[in-house]
Amino acid sequence: MMENIWWSLPITLIVFFAARRLGGWLKMPLLNPLLVSMVIIIPFLLVSGLSYERYFSGSKVLNDLLQPAVVALAFPLYEQIHQIRARWKSIITICFIGSITAMVTGSAVALMLGATPQIAASILPKSVTTPIAMAVGGSIGGLPAISAVCVIFVGILGAVFGHTMLNAMKITTKASRGLAMGTASHALGTARCAELDYQEGAFGSLALVICGIMTSIMAPFLFPLILRFFG
Repeated sequence: MMENIWWSLPITLIVFFAARRLGGWLKMPLLNPLLVSMVIIIPFLLVSGLSYERYFSGSKVLNDLLQPAVVALAFPLYEQIHQIRARWKSIITICFIGSITAMVTGSAVALMLGATPQIAASILPKSVTTPIAMAVGGSIGGLPAISAVCVIFVGILGAVFGHTMLNAMKITTKASRGLAMGTASHALGTARCAELDYQEGAFGSLALVICGIMTSIMAPFLFPLILRFFG
């Protein structure tokens, strides 16, 4: 039985909250707490020779809290239910177009650059939350592990640069910003929205849920078409 590393949990928490404090102090998008934590902890594991499995065993409780944390994003969504009812047609249309765009762009570009159909299938669900992406990627012939990596990478990009791009395009409506972030960068983007504005976080949560459902339904039918036109 693998021995737990008891100090991995406090180290993880200390690094994360220190990175969060630093990012809040310097106001730099690149100082995203998740990104900074990865930059610090990964080299630490490599230098110390400590395996990821042993490190993870000591902080597994954080992973167990991930699903309840995602579910908790539904609370601000509930509080915006009146606005959602008034705009549901626009919201569904936006999420549908966003889901199609996210799936086609990633897998099509991968195929045009010479990737195998398996890699393209792994990339296709990059913009939905990790459990859904792994299930969708595996169901269409991809590698769930690669899907998970793509999801994390896209989520970090969205959390770091998403609001900068929205500001540059002068998109100021909270609903639009939240839907864009939730559609493109799933839970990490939504969490970033929730940090900055409560209403943005609510619409990000909505897009996260709707796009996850749409991607699950459409991916098996869409991927063969992408292979036909871009493979």
